[in-house]
Amino acid sequence: MVITKRYRKIGLFTGIVVLAAGALAFDDDLFQISKNLDVFASVYKEVNINYVDDINSAKLVKTGVDAMLDGLDPYTEFVPESEIEDYKLHYVSTQYGGIGSSIFARDGKVYVSEVFAGFPAQKGDVRPGDQILKINDIDLSGKNNDQVSLLLKGSKGAAIKLLLKRDNVSQPFEKNLVRDEIKQPNVSYSGMVDGNMGYIKLDKFLENSASEVTNALVSIKKNNPNGIILDLRSNGGGILQEAVKIVNLFVQKDVEIVSQKGKVKDKNFTYSTVSAPLEPNLPLVVLVNSHSASASEIVAGSLQDLDRAIIIGQRSYGKGLVQQTFNLPYNSLVKITIAKYYVPSGRCIQELDYTHRKDDGSVVKVADSLIHEFKTKNGRSVYDGSGIYPDIFIKQEKFANVTQALVGKLLVFDYATIYRDKHAKINDARTFTLSDTDYGDFVKYVSDKNYSYTTNSEKVLNSLKTEATKEKQFPEIQAEYDILKSKLMASKKNDLQLHKTEIKQVLENEISSRYYYEKGRYEANFKYDDELAQAVKTMQDKTQLASILKGEGNYKVIGKPVLAMAGKKVADKDTDEQ
Repeated sequence: MVITKRYRKIGLFTGIVVLAAGALAFDDDLFQISKNLDVFASVYKEVNINYVDDINSAKLVKTGVDAMLDGLDPYTEFVPESEIEDYKLHYVSTQYGGIGSSIFARDGKVYVSEVFAGFPAQKGDVRPGDQILKINDIDLSGKNNDQVSLLLKGSKGAAIKLLLKRDNVSQPFEKNLVRDEIKQPNVSYSGMVDGNMGYIKLDKFLENSASEVTNALVSIKKNNPNGIILDLRSNGGGILQEAVKIVNLFVQKDVEIVSQKGKVKDKNFTYSTVSAPLEPNLPLVVLVNSHSASASEIVAGSLQDLDRAIIIGQRSYGKGLVQQTFNLPYNSLVKITIAKYYVPSGRCIQELDYTHRKDDGSVVKVADSLIHEFKTKNGRSVYDGSGIYPDIFIKQEKFANVTQALVGKLLVFDYATIYRDKHAKINDARTFTLSDTDYGDFVKYVSDKNYSYTTNSEKVLNSLKTEATKEKQFPEIQAEYDILKSKLMASKKNDLQLHKTEIKQVLENEISSRYYYEKGRYEANFKYDDELAQAVKTMQDKTQLASILKGEGNYKVIGKPVLAMAGKKVADKDTDEQ
């Protein structure tokens, strides 16, 4: 008894010491917070009083806050009252009053770049390529895109007058429109593609995205599809709960989809499916690329971990961080990363380590040695720390330099405007192809235009000249250099024919949008879409489909990181250049 009491006393004393140490640490934290806030306020006060010129107080404070948050991660940010509406459009809902068009500036002038079907601009026959001279009699000379966008926006039902100039119309003309509620959908396209497959293109995970996917799926199911393709390419994410609801369309009730874990225990949650799925059995493919992030990766990663879907494309972005907004005084807010998220296998796909930066402040990827193996429901091996690696990797081909130059110099855009003026209608976008005669007309159109570009071969040759000059060897090789350069320039003249297929692709895309708007862009591109074609092929091959989901043969291990000779992270013999 004596010994027991003694240890109880020691235990009690130890507990008191621990509590006291905890209290001291807490007091020290409070002191540091109070001290640093006092320093910040004092610096601001002295600068405000004594600085030689007048200062913009709001800008000064925002710069200070931004600098403070910059050392954390790109997703933790301060939003002042003046930027709240833009923040809501970007992260919550793309809903505003306007005419349903986008614009761009060129040579100090403002042009319509696109109009959206069903909204005032399209109904009023405003066209891409139209120059906007005035809005409600306000001259747009010298105004930037943001200023013009502000003039176009307004309350629903308000009148707006545009003075436009069109190339094939001799005089400027007016369009009197009435602003409407403009809401860019989360699902930008849905319908049937080859093989009687349902296709849903989801651009973002903002409000009602799950509802929109549900409606698209219900409509597709009326066609008795053979499979579903969910396209999340270049979808940067959004609201986590919407992602969970979308997964629930394909996964049974009471299945864990994602959990979030952070420093504050009260903010740790596990999200599971809550209802019976709308389509639990049809073959499902999810398309991803290097710009698929956050909520897109939750959907792709959970469906992969549960062996419910085949993932096709390129390795996803690798954002495994969760943000929450907190209201601040004077109608401002701060968005803070509060947790990391984990998909069903237990892996976190966050690729960049913002906590352990280099001495110069740069961010590094999670080291291969710190990447762990996890198992899907059927026992396939998947890995954390590097995004979602697809079950079927497809190398993403880049457009040739000549194609990029033609698009970047707006020559494709301008030719589409000319083509629309000359042709009242075209075939539906799925079957529309630019004839060889029309392509020849395009080549003639750009023959006297400036779209200078440097080919990769020219870059290599220029690099050779630079190095040879440094080493004082260029005079010895100049004759050969000049001959090679001459041959390259001659070859370059053939680029319009050599890259005819992809140039036609971008032309057909732009031209189709002039008649069928955004829907036309998607449908015109279907015949060129390698990932889409692979999705259809995979779902038609029942043997391959089953092999992937069971993890047979080469599909047992997905995206295992290994050290390549060049020190790059590669997987399954495929390199994924991000």
